[in-house]
Amino acid sequence: MPYRKPTGTVAVPRRTAAPGETTDRAAAAGPEAIPPGIVKPLPRELFVAHGTNAEMRWEAMRGAGYHVPDDRFFVRNHTSTPIIDAAAWRLLLHGSGLRAPLSLGYGELLALPAVTRDVMIECAGNGRSLFLTQQHQEVSGTPWRLGGVGVARWRGVPLATVLERAGMLPEAVDVMAQGLDAAYVAEGVDHGRVRRPIPIAKALDDVILAYEMNGRPLPPDHGYPVRMVVPSWIGLASIKWVGDIEVSASPLSSPWTTEFYRMFGDGYPPGGGAPLTVRGIRSAFELPWEARLAAGRPHLLHGRSWSGHGRITGVEVSFDTGATWHRAQLHGSRVVPAWTRWHISWNPGGSRASGARTLMARAHDETGRVQPMESPHNELGYLFDAVVRHPVTVINV
Repeated sequence: MPYRKPTGTVAVPRRTAAPGETTDRAAAAGPEAIPPGIVKPLPRELFVAHGTNAEMRWEAMRGAGYHVPDDRFFVRNHTSTPIIDAAAWRLLLHGSGLRAPLSLGYGELLALPAVTRDVMIECAGNGRSLFLTQQHQEVSGTPWRLGGVGVARWRGVPLATVLERAGMLPEAVDVMAQGLDAAYVAEGVDHGRVRRPIPIAKALDDVILAYEMNGRPLPPDHGYPVRMVVPSWIGLASIKWVGDIEVSASPLSSPWTTEFYRMFGDGYPPGGGAPLTVRGIRSAFELPWEARLAAGRPHLLHGRSWSGHGRITGVEVSFDTGATWHRAQLHGSRVVPAWTRWHISWNPGGSRASGARTLMARAHDETGRVQPMESPHNELGYLFDAVVRHPVTVINV
């Protein structure tokens, strides 16, 4: 199917309920006013709303601990959050890569051996707005800054366990999960429900069918009753509200690997680059954008860095737009895989230091990758991984 550049306007269709779900979102959400498509409240001190998506404010993570609490975890919806009855929910596994179809209920899934893992979910478009504001390059899509990301403690059943129970054949090559949210319609084209194939090797490695987030059942906006969690890959692969998994003996595709979530533009093939998989390397300060900091006193700056390719091994911070760099202190005696917290002290100086300043942080990971100063442009604004220029104002008090 040929590539069509999205306009950034998405039509959210009216829909009927899928088996085991209801569309009475107003009753489920309670009396508080909420943006269309999302169930949980989105207070302005925690989120920036982008239509049916909600971006976490990084200052909300200061002192919040390693995991992002449910109430401030970002939301990426292609349409709207469905309300699903777990008692009626079924997971259907089928396809040419299985001996026979298998259907599992919620209780049956919970009865299988489970694992608990700290895993990051990150939208492939995280940082998209910085192509324009920092690199002066036009892109289309939701204008995330850096808050389309979060780490949670997920509990669920390894996908490998379910595939084994379903009788996966040796010739299976791809697995494609499909969500129970509404069909995605853009520019008058119905692309169907969100679905994305992953190779069987990845499916058997570390993917889980999660039913808990931070020790509690998944909230509706984050995939209740069951979602995929695909470590190190872009967030699209971690399909929410899973109800159907195809296991195939031949390669699979969907609009999310042909038209979307590929690199388009100068320097890429006419049909786009390969479907996106592993996330990039990034850093963020736990500070408001354009924070105001008092001159003449030390400030303990906190931040987090992460990479889809490996653990973070070092973080450097610049207070002078990259002229000099200072090593930040990583938290913990053992560098953890999902993301790494860090801090550094900065004294902006006396009254003459007041005015606009730029903070920069760059991370190194165990594969030798270092955040670049510029990110390769692509028309859909994916995988921005350049060192971010975080503006602050130093003031006299």
